[in-house]
Amino acid sequence: MSYINKNISAFSNEEKRVLLKQLLSQKVSNQQSCNTPSLKALFCDLLGKNADDIPHEYYNFHLYPEYLKLRQQMQDMEVSGAVNPYFTMHEGLNNDTTIIGDRQLINYSSYNYLGMSGDPVVSQAAKEAIDRFGTSVSASRIASGERPLHRELERELSDFIGTEDCIVYIGGHATNVTTIGHLVGQDDLILHDAFIHNSALEGCKLSGAKRLSFAHNDWQALDEILSNQRHRYKRVLIVIEGVYSMDGDIPNLPKFIEVKKRHKVFLMVDEAHSIGVLGKYGRGIGEHFGIDPTDVDLWMGTLSKSFASCGGYIAGCKALVEYLKYTAPGFVYSVGISPSNAAAALAAIQILKTEPERVTHLYERSKLFLELSRKQGLDTGMSQNTPVVPVIVGNSLHCIQLSQALFKRGINVRPIIYPAVPDKAARLRFFIASTHNEDQIRFTVSTTAEELAKIQASQFTKVSSFID
Repeated sequence: MSYINKNISAFSNEEKRVLLKQLLSQKVSNQQSCNTPSLKALFCDLLGKNADDIPHEYYNFHLYPEYLKLRQQMQDMEVSGAVNPYFTMHEGLNNDTTIIGDRQLINYSSYNYLGMSGDPVVSQAAKEAIDRFGTSVSASRIASGERPLHRELERELSDFIGTEDCIVYIGGHATNVTTIGHLVGQDDLILHDAFIHNSALEGCKLSGAKRLSFAHNDWQALDEILSNQRHRYKRVLIVIEGVYSMDGDIPNLPKFIEVKKRHKVFLMVDEAHSIGVLGKYGRGIGEHFGIDPTDVDLWMGTLSKSFASCGGYIAGCKALVEYLKYTAPGFVYSVGISPSNAAAALAAIQILKTEPERVTHLYERSKLFLELSRKQGLDTGMSQNTPVVPVIVGNSLHCIQLSQALFKRGINVRPIIYPAVPDKAARLRFFIASTHNEDQIRFTVSTTAEELAKIQASQFTKVSSFID
């Protein structure tokens, strides 16, 4: 008997329950029938709800519970007397110094590791590309957006890294999302470091593959997981970073390669913060350890840091790159990187190849900052002479207060607080550039130690007063 077109209001409760059970068990496939007002009314009636009684937070962004939570966090910050440290307006170049509100400050909140952004040669290359090709390629590269600069940049990158080929995407975050999300699927497994970047996590979700994390930098834990799990899946992808952006530490890449080979899986290394930074010539973590670049299946990197541009890339074998160029949604259905960005990145790589001393200066400045910080008793966590140096404060409010105290003293450094990290791991994150000089670094470290001591002393006084 068909109930769909009958007057549901005339049904007894038992008849309604029978109908609902029947529909659920048969998993009704007729979409038109499922969307009839009478059937909707049946479900709403059984659930004790009116079809029009939709809570406001389901269709009003101002009432989104997640948004209200964000607003509450911002209000709590204001009540504490802290100034919102985010979306600070910078004027001019964001280099070793920056201009904020007509004040020049020593700057540690830029990824301009090698000083390429603002370099006159890089800027001129971008200007000339605009004159020749315009400000946009105006289409997906596979359709009609391909320009000579794209191929030149990809060849330069693959040569620099030591791979057969390379593909450049419009954004760094999108590079991880679309590549990971596209290469593996529901019959596969992704194993990633516990501290892996959000872009990789989003790619994992998109893929539909089984996802497991292993303890930070623990290749032995990874090996154990693979020993137990490898046989259950078709393809397995390991994802690690070259330099971890929160802690400035480096994985033992040769050991991860051994694990990858032993279990016959793919290895992907995110070099967003290690390309242009590690190795004598800035060729990344592969050069740092002296490994064969072909031992890593996917080299991922961004163009927005060492290479003064915007975008991301995947470097690897020709088969991988060709497959991605014809099928990866984030490449096929997205506009190609702009001419100016392509030209800027290309020029930055070429400069780096002729001026490797930029990498040497960066290493020396980073090492000095780390050594001085540790001598001052600052908690720099796991940083390993990379240009990412955290100063762990261990309290989100104190972290914001320290950032603001340093701002008043002429130092710009941003806080990383809960929920980005656990409250006990709240930190300031200093990004060192090759253009920083020793005086800037010495002043910064001593001032940071001084201002942190003031905050800690103030907190101790408050606690002592409360106990008394």
